[in-house]
Amino acid sequence: MMKKQAKSGAAALLSAFLLASAAWAQSSPPPSQSLPISSSSIDFADLADLALAARIAAVVTVHDATKLKGPDAIGVAAGWQRFYVEGDVDALIAGPGGLPARVSWLVDLPDTPANRASRLRKRRLILLARPVAGQPGTLQLVARGAAPDWSPALETRLRGILTEANGAGAPPVVTGIGHAFHVAGSIPGEGETQIFLKTADGRPVSLSVQRHPGEDPRYTVSLGEIVDDTAAPPQRDTLLWYRLACALPSALPDDSLADQGPDDATQARADYRFVLDQLGACGRTTGAR
Repeated sequence: MMKKQAKSGAAALLSAFLLASAAWAQSSPPPSQSLPISSSSIDFADLADLALAARIAAVVTVHDATKLKGPDAIGVAAGWQRFYVEGDVDALIAGPGGLPARVSWLVDLPDTPANRASRLRKRRLILLARPVAGQPGTLQLVARGAAPDWSPALETRLRGILTEANGAGAPPVVTGIGHAFHVAGSIPGEGETQIFLKTADGRPVSLSVQRHPGEDPRYTVSLGEIVDDTAAPPQRDTLLWYRLACALPSALPDDSLADQGPDDATQARADYRFVLDQLGACGRTTGAR
């Protein structure tokens, strides 16, 4: 009986799963499709990608898992296997409308001894998913790695990202570079570069780099119309850091400096590179900057 129910549930989920696979391939940048299952190895950027793509985040204990074969395993990559999984909801971290006590989903996992059906049972996971329309309790993972093993540390990190993202002062999504300019100071080695960013909702975000002779250069980020030269740079593994480090291009586009002379344009590019170096690599496993 369990196998018949699993096949019925898997068939209902399969079309949504294949549509999701196509969506992952077309997204830019997509959530990683090769995230490790170990919660301790998920980088902040990968976790933020998953958390911000999900409508539901929940702690779930696996009740049962059935390995799918044949037509139910269409599109599974070599060295991977697909499971129809049912789990009991231990805690709802985020999600409109709540969840029933038991949920189901499809997941592709590496074909390893640790991922046998019998060893998946009783495993505690964090699901990052979307609801499937018309099928209460049926979830669609937002990416292949969106069901990592639960740990207190991972849940804390996830809650921090979602709290920051849903807060009143959450930084906007950065989509590119607007205008950039450099103004030289009155003495050699002094100057300031301002770089205005494009955002998804049009809210202003700007970068400012100041240089003074005998001092290390410093940069600030302003979220508003007024440039705040006293603001501290964003700390790593915060939402503002993620919005910048994972979205800014590797160099200023030429059109952002169209009205700048050669010397000012060169300095603006150097100051922008300084900001990128201070931010550090995004860390996303899909190969972003």
